[in-house]
Amino acid sequence: MPRRKPAPPPSSRLRQTIASHAARLMAEEGIDDYGFAKRKAARALGASESEALPGNDEVETELRAYQALFQEEEHPERLRELRAMALEVMDLLAPYHPYLTGAVLAGTAGRYAEIELELFADSSKEVEIELLSRDIPYENVAIRNNQPNSPESRLRLDWDETPIILSVFPISAERHVKRNPHSGRSHHRAPFSAVAALLTTP
Repeated sequence: MPRRKPAPPPSSRLRQTIASHAARLMAEEGIDDYGFAKRKAARALGASESEALPGNDEVETELRAYQALFQEEEHPERLRELRAMALEVMDLLAPYHPYLTGAVLAGTAGRYAEIELELFADSSKEVEIELLSRDIPYENVAIRNNQPNSPESRLRLDWDETPIILSVFPISAERHVKRNPHSGRSHHRAPFSAVAALLTTP
């Protein structure tokens, strides 16, 4: 008689449960902050926020699985719309070397996800003047100065009722390879040509 696989320890099961719940929150409610999603999931499950919280990679795995299972048709269509909108804005702001980043690039963007773009300019005021000259309303978003590789400014605008976040960095920062301070992995970003290529793939 084959031996049964031992059940994972309670802490491991709890981690997976929290990761799964956090993934659902991100997919259905548009939460794009992994930390916030994990803490909210832990509270909903009656767990301590410091107890058995999964890593971002574990939540991302669950998120991709959830979207493939429950948003099989909706998610790819929405992702394509978001990437097409990103291209429009990137074309508009081409002089500032725009890059797409975040969940829209990674392919995990939820229903209400925002588009994240990185721009590089001599001054963030240049970008603001460009937006004003095109009659594009925007607002400044607060930046956590204690975060590594923080932009000079962060601007929020709406494009076809979709929020777009523009993070403006100095021109010299474009050459630097940023890394996630938690995972150590390289920060992913894509220029116009790479995003256009994503739209041509089935």
